[in-house]
Amino acid sequence: MSDSTSPADDLATLAERAQAGDKNAMDDLLRQVHPRVLRICRSVLPYSADAEDAAQEALLNIATKINTYSGRSSFSTWVHSVAANSARSTYRKLKRSAQAAHNPEQMEKPDPRTTSVIAGTRLDLLEALETLERDRPQMVTPLVLRDVYGLSYEEIAAEVGAPLGTVKSRIHDAREVVRPLLRPKD
Repeated sequence: MSDSTSPADDLATLAERAQAGDKNAMDDLLRQVHPRVLRICRSVLPYSADAEDAAQEALLNIATKINTYSGRSSFSTWVHSVAANSARSTYRKLKRSAQAAHNPEQMEKPDPRTTSVIAGTRLDLLEALETLERDRPQMVTPLVLRDVYGLSYEEIAAEVGAPLGTVKSRIHDAREVVRPLLRPKD
């Protein structure tokens, strides 16, 4: 890599080569994005093993769905979306299994996996995002990319393929829906 080539350029080049079927490029690409993907998943899932499972799912999705990356946004923005979606999907699976397994007669010793989902510090946010996704799914990705991952409005607009004004409006409206759900309950 030359001094004038940025890491983002390197990722974009690897992504192009991987899309063209270069298996070595795909291996290099997955190796380079793995730490970022794991960090994103850990920011959503409080239990480390759950975050690692979500990261593996995200890497698999990156590898199998790389042809869906259109180049509208930076490759790293696309990776953020894939990882965030994987983390939320893992959370939903864990929540469903925790609810299915919740039988008071069998409550001997709490399972740390379900406990982390139930008592995790991010529970209110995940619950609010589930509510938002159920009622207004088009608002979830822009809100998460902006307020959780700090991407610019321009990057988000490119990622979701919507005009800048639409993205700003969706984020504003999503915040209005989510804000009351995040207030402390008395």
